[in-house]
Amino acid sequence: MIDVNVLRSDPERVRENIKKKFQEKKLPLVDEAIALDSRRRELSKEGDALRAERNSLSKQIGTLMREGKKDEAESVKQKVNQGAERLLAIEKEQGEVEEALKKVMMSIPNFISDETPIGKDDTENVEREKFLEPKVPDFEIPYHLDILEKLGGIDVDSARKTSGQGFYYLTGDVARLHSAVLTYARDFMINKGFTYCIPPFMIRSSVVSGVMSFEEMDGMMYKIEGEDLYLIGTSEHSMIGRFMNTTLQGDKLPLTLTSYSPCFRKERGAHGIEERGIYRIHQFEKQEMIVICKKEDSEAWYEKMWKYTVELFVSMGIPVRTLECCSGDLADLKYRSVDVEAWSPRQKKYFEVGSCSNLTDAQARRLGIRYKSEKGSEFAHTLNNTVAAPPRMLIALIENHLRADGSVEIPEVLRPYMGGKSVIPVKA
Repeated sequence: MIDVNVLRSDPERVRENIKKKFQEKKLPLVDEAIALDSRRRELSKEGDALRAERNSLSKQIGTLMREGKKDEAESVKQKVNQGAERLLAIEKEQGEVEEALKKVMMSIPNFISDETPIGKDDTENVEREKFLEPKVPDFEIPYHLDILEKLGGIDVDSARKTSGQGFYYLTGDVARLHSAVLTYARDFMINKGFTYCIPPFMIRSSVVSGVMSFEEMDGMMYKIEGEDLYLIGTSEHSMIGRFMNTTLQGDKLPLTLTSYSPCFRKERGAHGIEERGIYRIHQFEKQEMIVICKKEDSEAWYEKMWKYTVELFVSMGIPVRTLECCSGDLADLKYRSVDVEAWSPRQKKYFEVGSCSNLTDAQARRLGIRYKSEKGSEFAHTLNNTVAAPPRMLIALIENHLRADGSVEIPEVLRPYMGGKSVIPVKA
């Protein structure tokens, strides 16, 4: 959510930002917000005047009563009562206007960075850097599901029976490799100085509406029937929500946190759930990193965070590249975002395995997360980044370490988490 003072003083900047994100349908929201803000201030001014008048009249009543002027005192009391009725009406309208303004402001996208390329969708994202040389072996690489099945490590047919499309069972060494990746990612981030957390996997609607836009909420979140609870789509949601309506000590920032959680997503929209495979699914696990910092530090942390993910993948021998997300590919709260994509030898192209985002103070304004500074109380900046999401990382790992006989070599950094095992063999 942007600062209403900016909207008030420079509405054209807000309109231009909306256009850069190719969300012209939201342009009327600017005038609507300005009108609501103006009405809110009018009501506040009138209310303050009535309260001041009430205090003055109350003093007059006391004076008149002491002087024995009861009739005059009764006349002033009637004025006080009339003012009280009007004040109640003002306060009621104020509440309605405040709520309407908040809803409109939460629909206006955050300002984008000057570094963000202008483009309509993810096809116009811009490549930044490549890490490790991508290779294609001289033997055919099967589809990832076929590789996993030959390793005796996955059962999607049974999962369809128990849970439906978009779920799977992992078994044996593949399940162990999945856990090894998460544990390695956890330790990797702890060694970077991040504090490890396991958050709640369900959150209230007040947190959901604070961490994402209404459109994202509808397309992602599963609601618990009959309760004000949602299953999280990523641990960032509950991790950021932890600091809702909190004023942090500026000298204690940044907070650098890494969290594990299962993630649950509807995956509605153009992509949808795959008919076959585990690239886009309803349930997966993820290691995440979250930073809450002062506004002057957020861009530096943005650069650090995506580099940690690149370092993690490179340490497992997986070639990756980074893409600066264009304006039309940014969710409403994002100021700037970079995708990390892993090399697929089978497809001979890169695919997304993580995303790092700087949301500046957009989430903090919605959730009331502040910090004390020399200037007083300021809104914090929040950032999040995928460390590792094993279903996609698993695809990248097995494709890049597949051997001609169908077995998969385990990267050296993961072997301590696999009991020293160096290869997952094909099941007979």
